Amino acid sequence: MQNTRLNNLANILASQLSSWFGNPWRRLSLMTISLLFGVFLGTAIPTTAGQAADWDIIGAGLLVLFTELASRIFYGTKWQGGSRSLLAQMLNALKIGLIYSLFIEAFKLGS
Repeated sequence: MQNTRLNNLANILASQLSSWFGNPWRRLSLMTISLLFGVFLGTAIPTTAGQAADWDIIGAGLLVLFTELASRIFYGTKWQGGSRSLLAQMLNALKIGLIYSLFIEAFKLGS
């Protein structure tokens, strides 16, 4: 790419964000937020899909597709230096929270 002002600004911004998210406490807080957002989605999606009974099968298929794609992204690619990217870790935490919440919803419906 050409060395333009916009390209320089994007590179500087990306490097600053990378160093800012390099802090372990910030990474841990982002993982926790992703996990809790997955729990929220796992509660909200079946509730809204259950209102209109037409979307149950389609919603279940989309959730299975999402979890499989997230697993493929997280576990299927080779990582440089043995560390995974922050975005892949956040996606995996979202997936774990979603699956956990769906299990909790199933236990609530079964009792």
